[in-house]
Amino acid sequence: MSDSTSNNTEGTSPPQPQRGLNIEALKQHVLSHKIDVALWATRIFTIMFTMGYFIPVFGNAHSSYYKALLSNAATSALRLHQRLGPVQFSRVFAAQLLTEDSCHYLFYSLIFIYVAPINMVILPVVLFAILHSASYSLTLLDSLGHNAWWGARLLISLVEFQSRNILRLISLTEIILMPFCVFLVLSGKVGLLTPFIYYHFLVQRYASRRNPYTRNMFHELRILLESTAAKPSMPGILRQILLGVVAFATKLAPPQMPAQPSPTATQ
Repeated sequence: MSDSTSNNTEGTSPPQPQRGLNIEALKQHVLSHKIDVALWATRIFTIMFTMGYFIPVFGNAHSSYYKALLSNAATSALRLHQRLGPVQFSRVFAAQLLTEDSCHYLFYSLIFIYVAPINMVILPVVLFAILHSASYSLTLLDSLGHNAWWGARLLISLVEFQSRNILRLISLTEIILMPFCVFLVLSGKVGLLTPFIYYHFLVQRYASRRNPYTRNMFHELRILLESTAAKPSMPGILRQILLGVVAFATKLAPPQMPAQPSPTATQ
């Protein structure tokens, strides 16, 4: 009788919840979102190669630097394919291509791929990679299970919390690189055409319809310089220099396009 009672108890016991990682769900997600996963992978490679450049434990630091730029170029090319589809040889397609932020950073990688490594150059690349890979890493973790890798989720939440500050830092770096390129020409470290080519990149960033951060940063810097020049203690010659810099930058600025801001700017 005890055996039958035991059997009945075993037969009516509630099913135990499944534990562990849902690998099958992750596989299905990867198969159905191949381009998104490829974008995530190239961004992870960008982060890894950047770490290899600054902390050259394995391999050559210079090689890691250029691999980071190439990974960024691959990310930009994949993103362009995802947004625009196959290449079309038409004026409309070319005009649309130049408005894409991914095209800007593909152009950015090509500008500096033949220049000696510059720490500041790789900063926007790796910050974009961190920002966007963190966002998609959360999607991958959700497919594994909502309780998977809580430590990684904490790091991702910190990155997303600082997303606006990261985008502002990227924009500030883009702007500072313009006079820095001029300085590098004078020091003989880059070619004479580099500042002119980079200027066109900066114009594209300023006119971006989806990412207003570079345009906003220019505005903030203008206010800062004008308020600094307006201080009574500011010597007259420095005041003229600051106001001259503002006037020169304003003259070079392209016509402002209507922005289409998004919570996280694209690359």
